Amino acid sequence: MITHAMEDYLKAIYLLQKGKEEKVPTSVIAQHMHVSAASVTGMIRKLASMELLNHNSYHGVKLTEGGEKIAQEVVRHHRLLELYLVEIMGFTWDKVHHEADKLEHVISEEFEEKMAEALGHPTIDPHGHTIPTKEGNLKETSYEILAEIDAGSFVTVRQVNDGIPEMLRYLAGLGLIPGARVQVVAKAPFNGPLCLKIKGCEHHVGREVARNVFVEMSVQGND
Repeated sequence: MITHAMEDYLKAIYLLQKGKEEKVPTSVIAQHMHVSAASVTGMIRKLASMELLNHNSYHGVKLTEGGEKIAQEVVRHHRLLELYLVEIMGFTWDKVHHEADKLEHVISEEFEEKMAEALGHPTIDPHGHTIPTKEGNLKETSYEILAEIDAGSFVTVRQVNDGIPEMLRYLAGLGLIPGARVQVVAKAPFNGPLCLKIKGCEHHVGREVARNVFVEMSVQGND
């Protein structure tokens, strides 16, 4: 029987893999899930015995086809739930991640389909992440990190990390949300803040925040 905890691990490994061929180190899994290395090791052994992942003590883990299928379904549930909570129920985007974490394990396939239908079969969640198809296909686009963009560049925000509610509220207040057009006016030296122009207003944003915003280069003039 697949438990909720097992699904959490499979989802975490799947998101950490992001289509890459290399295996995910157990230390990275522990850091991502905020658990001890011993906890990760114990769960990895269980999942490996169920043939949901392949594990090498010195080279990390990689999901099997069966493990990927389960993880993709959980990710689809999660991202559909986030969008449903925002679009239909009126939640703000900083509150939906943890709500979806709880609900993603318990909704039925019929519930999932009704959500998708009500939302018009969407492809993107509120934070800009791709929603896997019902068949499990997930084509994530790799974007650049805002903190690494050169001064003078114009970008469009495409994704933000969704795990820190306080940061999401801060980003929303700045207008630094998916679809926003942004000019990187200046970058202070020695890991100092970025000066960004958003909707004609300049804001200073720390590098820690900017590392959680993912952008696509765009043409000048629509800032």
